[in-house]
Amino acid sequence: MRGPHSAGSWTDGDQPLELTAFVGRSAELAELTAALGRARLVTVTGVGGVGKSRLAVRAAARWGSGDPERDRGRVELAPVRDPQFVEYAVVEALGLTDHTSRMPRETLLEHLAGRRVLLVLDGFEHLVTACADLVAELLRKLPELRVLATGRRPLGLAGERLFPLAPLGGDEAVELFTDRARSQGVPVADGAEVRELCHRLEGIPLALELAAGRLRALSPAQLLQRLDDRFRLLTGGGRDALPRHQTLRTAIGWSHELCTPAERLLWARLSAFAETFDLEAAEYVCSGDGLPAEDVLDVLSELLAQSVVAREETPVGPRYRMLDTVRAYGAGWLEATGDADRLRRRHRDWYLGLATWCELEWFSPRQREVAARVDAELPNLRTALEFCLTVPDEAHLAQHLAGSLWFCWVGCGRLSEGRRWLERSVELDSEYDQARLKALWVLGYVAILQGDTVPALQALRACREQAERSADPTAVAYAEHRTGCLALVTDDMARAETLLRSALHRYREIGELNSNVLMGQVELAMARAFQGDLPDAVRLCEDVRQVCEDHGERWARSYALYVLAYAAWLDGDPAGARVLLADCLDNAHAFRDLLGSVLSIELLALVTVTQGDPVEAAVLQGAAGRLWPSVGLPLFGSAFYNAPHEQCEAAARQALGDARYAECVREGAGLDREAAVARALRHREAGALSALPSPRGPVAQGGGEAGTEGEPGKRGEAEKREPAASPTRKGGETAG
Repeated sequence: MRGPHSAGSWTDGDQPLELTAFVGRSAELAELTAALGRARLVTVTGVGGVGKSRLAVRAAARWGSGDPERDRGRVELAPVRDPQFVEYAVVEALGLTDHTSRMPRETLLEHLAGRRVLLVLDGFEHLVTACADLVAELLRKLPELRVLATGRRPLGLAGERLFPLAPLGGDEAVELFTDRARSQGVPVADGAEVRELCHRLEGIPLALELAAGRLRALSPAQLLQRLDDRFRLLTGGGRDALPRHQTLRTAIGWSHELCTPAERLLWARLSAFAETFDLEAAEYVCSGDGLPAEDVLDVLSELLAQSVVAREETPVGPRYRMLDTVRAYGAGWLEATGDADRLRRRHRDWYLGLATWCELEWFSPRQREVAARVDAELPNLRTALEFCLTVPDEAHLAQHLAGSLWFCWVGCGRLSEGRRWLERSVELDSEYDQARLKALWVLGYVAILQGDTVPALQALRACREQAERSADPTAVAYAEHRTGCLALVTDDMARAETLLRSALHRYREIGELNSNVLMGQVELAMARAFQGDLPDAVRLCEDVRQVCEDHGERWARSYALYVLAYAAWLDGDPAGARVLLADCLDNAHAFRDLLGSVLSIELLALVTVTQGDPVEAAVLQGAAGRLWPSVGLPLFGSAFYNAPHEQCEAAARQALGDARYAECVREGAGLDREAAVARALRHREAGALSALPSPRGPVAQGGGEAGTEGEPGKRGEAEKREPAASPTRKGGETAG
């Protein structure tokens, strides 16, 4: 799970949530680490703000330190509101990619099987039933798995070892308070007033941090006086009856009271965000009605100084977050003002706009930036989707948003989650045909990639019929295109070519040019290649490559490179094919596109055996074999796509013998996704094997009309071929 795409995992020295120094807790840290060695399920319980998350992260890092066989992953559950999405959150946080229609739990069981993993479930208390059910099954079926959970209550499972976390003791509380004071540029001494303040706040770290955030404006004595006044008001003068959860709420409320009206307003409005947000989103969502957009930055800066909001650096720039306890307090105030529904709509509108912008920019040099941005914004996009699905008369917005995120579901390895949102959206009645039609063809596309033929046909047929009734040429083109894609992967090459040519013609007529259109041209090229017309396939994909380079597009370009590599290998240029495939694989992996990755590895195996290394070829086939269950039916169950695999296997078996071949395949099957990609990209010089059989025989057996290079007439009727895509043609025309 370690690697650049493992959002919820971490390596030694790279511990999440360490935005400030970790103070104290040395005894608790040692005890919790020891508990992880004795029990498979340990739950850290305690009041909000007591430091459960930070201690758990530290203990998990110590548990895995120095042992390469131990892996760790952390899942933040605070942003998850729907219990049905707990499993999706775990899969996402662990950086697992699964293109199939399997439930996320199946994916978890498969990927974690046999691995020594510590899974940290952080902040589960609002999802107890769903989390307990998941943890129980994972622990029952994965004997090497351990779970470290944090929450305000136990999970209630057999074998659960509870680790109640008390607030900081006197000395450690003072140490934390003075450390945070120094970070504010206001050093304070360890004196009677500071100790009394820490005592009044009962050593709760969050309360101490909020108090320290006020030191730029108030002295410890003034802080103590104000806090004492509030405690007396709440308890009638007696502090000993004040429960700890009330102490924290009092500390937060006291900090809230010390805020200016603008700060209180922004605090409440920021609670509309799930997890993190950026400045531009805050300025749009939270401005208006007493808070001008130009003032948001200054007010946000004050909340940062007071520890109400934290700032963190991310791959997409600075982002901000509130701890869940602080956010919940703000949400209560937002509800009390009667402004919650308006803020949720503004939040929805911002993320609808963001998704629309990202869809457009996907076909641009900012494609990688878009992928990273969507990754960072997923919690907010999910919140917006859920809002649209649950508010009357907003089904069309849910359909538009789920459809606009096609590139996230398809291009960035989130087919399973995308399908769920798409299915939920199209089930709703909507008077806006365009939005529903888009959701339908995207649903069909996702189902095709998952190998789910019947639901794919149903969605595409419904899209086509409704599009024709409503005279929507764009939806007709997409429905026809994806139906052609389905024909391609099910070996109906003649029908695939007919449908794809027709769809590309429709795209030209309406002036459509984007990554989807280019993928249609690549798919047509693949159909032509499988039918023996390599020159036409190369022409089509070289054109796609040129258009992609002109527009900075890299995702569709990867698939064009795959076809060009296949053609290069057939033309007797394995070295050239390897260069193309390395570029293809590198890009597909960067986008978390598992289909593009595994196709590249399969073809690299064939290139490798051709270059004289059957051992490495068999290892790569084993690595691909491990990845296919997360994609769907291996090589789509297609005789055409499977022919290179069979030829590679035959050559490797002949060179190695059955026993040695099987041994190498097993070695490859032991590689996870990151290791498999790294292995495939490792160039190994070798001399070419002699007299490898031609792939055209097996391809022809797949049901297509395989031609030969010496028979140009077999390329098909020239008049059927349209001009290839070119950015210089009017309207950005493309064709097959």
